[in-house]
Amino acid sequence: MVIDGVTAVVTGGGSGLGAATARHLASCGAKVAVLDLNREHAAAVADEIGGVAVVADVSDESAVSEALKNATVSLGDAPRVVVNCAGIGLAARVVGREGKLSIDVFEKTIRINLIGTYNVMSHAANLMTSLDPHDNGERGVIINTASVAWQDGQIGQSAYSASKGGIAAMTLPVAREFARAGIRVMAIAPGLFNTPMMEGLPEEVTAKIAAEVPFPQRLGEPHEYGLLVAQIVENPYLNGTNIRIDGAVRLAPK
Repeated sequence: MVIDGVTAVVTGGGSGLGAATARHLASCGAKVAVLDLNREHAAAVADEIGGVAVVADVSDESAVSEALKNATVSLGDAPRVVVNCAGIGLAARVVGREGKLSIDVFEKTIRINLIGTYNVMSHAANLMTSLDPHDNGERGVIINTASVAWQDGQIGQSAYSASKGGIAAMTLPVAREFARAGIRVMAIAPGLFNTPMMEGLPEEVTAKIAAEVPFPQRLGEPHEYGLLVAQIVENPYLNGTNIRIDGAVRLAPK
């Protein structure tokens, strides 16, 4: 799919991987709606790239439905590209000190990361089916964000790994379902990236983490995630699979 002139929605677009993706798609000529829970952050990125800002909690289905309808009106058409970057990264052991359980952390993480992705994907695909297909039969592309923790989950990441594993696991069956409508579905599993969460760590801690990456021996830059998104959009034969972008890192148990 040619990106120039395409309509796109990026969730979690107010910061981190989502903001970098929104910027890159816009630089390629896309008309981008920046969807984020934080109105101020969404507006700042949208103003920077000449896009539009929409606000929603992705775990709230009715809010997602309304936000995507608003994005469609603002963009002038239903989105042909949807990138799900919204998510949280809470950490907790299943059974912590003195027998403290983390069921609340698990429930919240699944609700935002997995159900939130499913909400956006469902409503986006429903809108995409109304679009005229391109010459190759393609109507749209949905790209979800998994994580290397899907395969390399560390101690304390059971909730996060489960949420990202769910995203990875549904890639193929959803791609098969949406094939009849000409909608591709992919997932990206990023490794250790220089996002706001990492930026808050002490410099020596960040250096130690980066040293675990074989090559390049550094944290990934958010724009590199955005580059992969664009490559997926442009390559019509990429469908139904998960791509790791991680510098060949494999996470240790802790």
